[in-house]
Amino acid sequence: MTRSPLLLTLLCLAATTGCRRVRFEDSVFSKKQVSYRIGELPRHWSRVFVEGNDLAFSETDTGRALSINSTCEGHDDPPLPVLTRHLLMGFTDRQEVSQQLIELDGREALRSRHTAKLDGVPVELELVVLKKDGCVFDFTYVAPPGQAEARLADFDALLQGFHAERDS
Repeated sequence: MTRSPLLLTLLCLAATTGCRRVRFEDSVFSKKQVSYRIGELPRHWSRVFVEGNDLAFSETDTGRALSINSTCEGHDDPPLPVLTRHLLMGFTDRQEVSQQLIELDGREALRSRHTAKLDGVPVELELVVLKKDGCVFDFTYVAPPGQAEARLADFDALLQGFHAERDS
């Protein structure tokens, strides 16, 4: 075999054996084991890269941020309230404002609103946790106190467009 066919064979082998990278195109995020679509966000949200999140967006000079994360391994299947408490780790002075079960992507999800402090700075949090097909999805919207409602519709649109698929 000459070098070019050998190189092509190795590239094809890598592409079909799990040498997959993280991608986000046309509102679809994909990584090893899972792909999901999110609702489209208005242009005032800019994608930012935050370690530990699949996707994160911020609105310039407002302190508002959205993030989405998925975990398909090593989560031991905890109940939704426990997953919510995991999201609150690192926050202090946590106060639950509301909590309700909602339907998201054909499954039951837990949506909750909290006030808290992060590094001593007060924030409002809107959190949604979902378990689907062996994966855990969490959605977080953070805003300064009194400023969450202004963009809550954007967070709702993101959720309404959510659809997950487990890759085999």
